[in-house]
Parts: sequence; structure tokens; C-alpha cells
Amino acid sequence: MTIQVTPETESALRPQVPPVAATQQASRITRYRWLICALLFIAIGINYIDRQMIGILKPTLQTDLGWTETDYAKIVFWFQCAYAIGFLTFGRIIDKVGVRIGYALAFTIWTIASIGHGIAHTVTHFVLVRFTLGFGESGSFPASLKAVSEWFPQKERAQATGLFNAGTAMGPIITPLLVPAITLAWGWRAAFISIGIVTALWLIAWLLIYRRPHEHPKVSREELAYIQADDGSPVAATPSAPTKISWFKLLTFRETWAYAAGKFLTDPIWWLYLFWLPDFLGKTYGLNLKSFGPPLIAIYILADIGSVMGGWGSSKQMKLGRSANLARKTTMLLCALAVVPIVTAQFVSSLWLVVGIIGLAAAAHQAWSANLMTLPSDLFPKEAVASVIGIGGTAGAIGGMLMTTYNGYILEIFKSYQPIFIVAGSAYLVAIVVIHVLTPRLKPVPLERIAVG
Repeated sequence: MTIQVTPETESALRPQVPPVAATQQASRITRYRWLICALLFIAIGINYIDRQMIGILKPTLQTDLGWTETDYAKIVFWFQCAYAIGFLTFGRIIDKVGVRIGYALAFTIWTIASIGHGIAHTVTHFVLVRFTLGFGESGSFPASLKAVSEWFPQKERAQATGLFNAGTAMGPIITPLLVPAITLAWGWRAAFISIGIVTALWLIAWLLIYRRPHEHPKVSREELAYIQADDGSPVAATPSAPTKISWFKLLTFRETWAYAAGKFLTDPIWWLYLFWLPDFLGKTYGLNLKSFGPPLIAIYILADIGSVMGGWGSSKQMKLGRSANLARKTTMLLCALAVVPIVTAQFVSSLWLVVGIIGLAAAAHQAWSANLMTLPSDLFPKEAVASVIGIGGTAGAIGGMLMTTYNGYILEIFKSYQPIFIVAGSAYLVAIVVIHVLTPRLKPVPLERIAVG
């Protein structure tokens, strides 16, 4: 007996995969790395809420505690000093003990300091808690960038960095809305303690969620292979013995100085926006605490967009086949050019036109930062990334301290922001030239050249 096989009978005889099984098979390709990115974004947002609170509450604290302007300057100075020291310290710690434990340690210090503000009474108390806060908060970027280097392939790192770095603008958007509301309802001490509790909750979530990709039960083999596609790591990788990295060797590389120079020259401009922008708007356009909100929120929304688009832009170029060198530097050059119009801000009579100019500059800074902060993972092996970031972060904090001193001197002598905006408008062009001279090509440094022993 012969059976004629028609298309209908062939289809009937073929084994059928139940729809549920097919769905389960497709779902094996996870995207857990983006949950990690979201966790990092929230952490950076909390960081900037904590950082800005003292500025928002400055008038209240001066009234309640009798601070002078010198007292306030002293408190801010010691925060920045601790931030500079902490960047170096946590870069080293995170490279030694890993992202999970290193960031947890930073957040523990940060949480204690945040809550400590609520029980501080004197200038000395505030110097102590702000110094401790600055030290703890300094662990954020070394940990976040090392986490990105572990969880994302090179072509997605700038995009992931841009996404979590958007928290630096999200925090300043939330702070003027949240902190005054809590203060008016329960007092400034409750505001500090409340944010400290939020910080503690994030710490718990971090310890529950974060593992390295090859250790995480919720990461599929397909996603792990995608993450490790360009670093030569086998999918079933097992942890190797920790590699000792020499700071002194790192300081002998032009690549380290390229990153540090970029941070030194451009980080101070972001500090300018955070600490001096309300003063500029108040003196130039007569704004006060009740009217600062809409212009500041508009500027930081633009900054958030810039952070995301800057990371997306270079990642998109790399997916289209461009080298990391061309993609990063092209994007950074465009960002440097977009900042230049800020040199006209002092002479603009329209509030919303100047908001647009400063908002463009802030967006360009965030896009620039999304690419600049990816350079350590482009140039160095994972074992050295946090240490290089720590060196660069310290350089950026020192630059910020110098910029703050310069701002105060210029405003006292010349009563004008014009010299300050000239520095802001030119800093990025100088930085991209320095980076390119030091690293004409973004070529990775082999691990054996920086390892000890």
C-alpha cells in the first residue's frame, strides 16, 4: 500500500511544537543586563538628590543653625575633598573585591552619612557628615562603569552608560520638588532621614539582585554569549585568580592621562551648572526659590535627553561598523561644538532663550560624559577599569574645586558670569584635542602590561 504525501499530510505528520514551548524557547534570550542598568540609574539619581539637598536647604539651614557664607563654603569644600579622595580609594577597592561588595560598602557609608545629616547640629557636625557622604558617593561611578564593562558588550557600553548617567540630571529634577515638600511638612531633619531610608532600600535591592553575568541564574546562555562576544571570554567562564593592578603602572600610560585630562577639564562645568546656575538665573532674571522650578527642570530634562542620545549615538555608529575610535571621538566633537553657544548666555535678554542655550550645553555635557566615561572600558582590561575611573574621577573633583574657587573670585571682582561662560564654552574643545593627542587611536592596553608580577 502506497501513501501519497501531499503538503497537507506532510504538515500533519510533522511533529508539532506546542505554542507554550515555542514561547519558552524564544524567551530564553534574556535582557537582564538592562535591569542592571536601571538599578544603576536609580543609584545615580539618589546620589544627586543627596548631593543637591544641602543647596536646596541652604537658606533654611542658615536660619536655623546660624551659618555664615564661610561656614557653607567650608562644608562644600570638604565634601569635594572627600569626593576626590574617595574616587581613588573606591576605584582600587572595587577592582579588588568586585562591583557587588565594593558598591555595597560605598552605599553603606553613604546611607549612614545621609541619615547623619538629620541629627547634625553644628558646622563641625555637617563637615563630618558631608565629608563622609562625599567619600561614600564617590564609589558610584567606579562601580557603575565597572558593572557596565561586565554586563555589556563594547558596542552597547556607551548606550548603557548614557542611560545610567541620565540619573545625574534626574536627581536635580526631583530634588526641588521632593525635598521642599518633605521639609514643609515635617522639617529639614526629616528630609535628610527620609532620603537616607531610600538609600538603604536601594542597598538591599542591590545585594539581592546583582551578580556577575556568568554567576547570575536569570541570565540565559544566549545573553551571556552576547555580553562576552567581544572580550574573548567563554560562555561557561569560571572566575580566575584576582589580578593585581599597579597604580604606578597605570599612571605611566597615555591612555590613563587622556581620560583624567578629559575629566579634569569638563567635570567642573557640570559642577558649575549644579551649584551656580540658580545664582545666575536669580541675579540676571530676578528668579527666586518659587520661580526657579520650571527653568531648572527644563534644563535638566534636556540634559537627560542628551545623556541617552549621546550614548545611543556612538553605540549606533559602532553597530553600523565604525570603530570605537571614530564613533566615540566624532560624538564627543559634536558635543564640544554644541556647548560653544553658552559663551553668549550673559548677554541674552530672554529667559527661555538662555534656558535653551544652557539646556543645550547641559545636554551636550551629558552626551560627552556618556562617551568619555566609556573610554576606560575601551582602553583597559576589566581588571583595571575601576582604578582608571578612580584616577579620572579624582582629577575631575580637583578640577571642580579649582573651578569653584575661580567662580568665586570672578564674581567678586568682575560681578559677571561672562569669563566663567567663556571657560565653559571652550573646555570641551580643549579636552577633545588633548584626548586625541594622547590617544590618536583607542587601542586596548594588554593586561600583562599593567599587572603586577
